[in-house]
Amino acid sequence: MARRAVLGLVLALTAAILLFFLIAPSTIERRMNRVTMPPEGWPVSESAQALHAELTIGDLHSGMLVWDRAPLRRTDRGHTDLPRLVEGNVAVHVVAANTDSPFGQNYTRNRSNSRDRVSALFITQLRPPRTWFSAMERALEQARVLADAEARAPETLRIIRARPDLDAVLAERELGQPVVGALLAIEGAYLLNGDPANLDRLVEAGFRVVGLVEFLDNELGPSLHGEGYRDYGLTDFGRLMVRRMIDQNLIIDLSHASPATVADVLAIPGARPILSHTGVLSHCPSTRNIADTKLQRIAEAGGLIGIGFWTDVVCGATPAEIAGAIRAAIALVGEDHVALGSNWDGGVTVPFDAAHLPALTQALMDTGLRDEQIRKVMGGNMIRFLSETLPPE
Repeated sequence: MARRAVLGLVLALTAAILLFFLIAPSTIERRMNRVTMPPEGWPVSESAQALHAELTIGDLHSGMLVWDRAPLRRTDRGHTDLPRLVEGNVAVHVVAANTDSPFGQNYTRNRSNSRDRVSALFITQLRPPRTWFSAMERALEQARVLADAEARAPETLRIIRARPDLDAVLAERELGQPVVGALLAIEGAYLLNGDPANLDRLVEAGFRVVGLVEFLDNELGPSLHGEGYRDYGLTDFGRLMVRRMIDQNLIIDLSHASPATVADVLAIPGARPILSHTGVLSHCPSTRNIADTKLQRIAEAGGLIGIGFWTDVVCGATPAEIAGAIRAAIALVGEDHVALGSNWDGGVTVPFDAAHLPALTQALMDTGLRDEQIRKVMGGNMIRFLSETLPPE
């Protein structure tokens, strides 16, 4: 009897553990990546649908790869997958690999010794054990997932590593092929670990966009949300790495960077950074947004301002409120320097997923933007920027 009881207990515990690992990852994502679109959808007119179908659409920031789901298969959770990107007419999409993020993350102060929730997520998802305790391995695993998806469906997914790759994607789309070009980005360069060779590993794996920091300070410099060192900018190692990034035609993303870090990057010759996912502080007074003057400096350097889709940066939860933030950005930095920076699948709640992106085209029309302005913001500016900044080969 005792043996049966012990065996039964072991089997019950095993079943409970297996059930946890089967259910927990999707439950976590459903809670973190929500969509508030009403059941009937956001209204989109025939004229907006027609304009949307003609656009070359680009998005500067999303986080699909951190979640353990197949990029090629439509899912009922999160914000993006290849079928939904195709349905939304997205041409070029920056996919950020997240490797470190503190439990209890917030926009004001995060301690560098905080427990990391990305490693916990990878363990829960039963990702390869090599990724459990290594930020570099987590980044490389996310790059591997995207490369595997490209190998399985090269007719609809293409990784963009250089300008000829971008040109090929655009040429095929002109012929009617619904191919989506994907650029790999790092969300916070914590995995460099003081070793310049680690940047070479990322480049070899296909990464072309580098976000210097996220919610934690690191060896490159302080975060806007770190331990309070916002008056300090790039470290000596940070300056070295930024120069290397410029030399290698990597795109530097200053999202989450402290104001002094932004200023220090802009002072380096050849720097042409972006803010991939943000809002405009004078339009939305959020601690997540940096000063308008910094946005203007980035635009003056030839960079882009990617407007996010979530409440913390646009102070609203509808397509109209995102369009209002885009209009504010145009008024601040000019129509040639504003782009989309959705932050889809970034642990945020948004009003629509990738498949329902026409709702934003409608909202931009409703807010009074001209068709040419809409073409620029929805992707034209991003495509021009990539054509000028990606490695030539």
